[in-house]
Amino acid sequence: MGGLSIWHWLVVLVVVLLVFGTGKVSNLMGEFGKGIKNFKQAINEDDTKKDASMSESAKLDAPAQAPESVNKTNINQG
Repeated sequence: MGGLSIWHWLVVLVVVLLVFGTGKVSNLMGEFGKGIKNFKQAINEDDTKKDASMSESAKLDAPAQAPESVNKTNINQG
């Protein structure tokens, strides 16, 4: 008896639509969607920046290797 049924929510929805009108509710939902889209883009940009910084640090941590051309000439001459 304490919970709200589907009929209660439908009545609340009708009252909200009557008070604010469908245009304002539509604009509000559109702005909400744009906010979510911008949030997702920001998260993706942070991930790409983090991946780029991780790959740069991996290049710095990699040991220096001698060029293969030097190794081949030493083997061929010996």
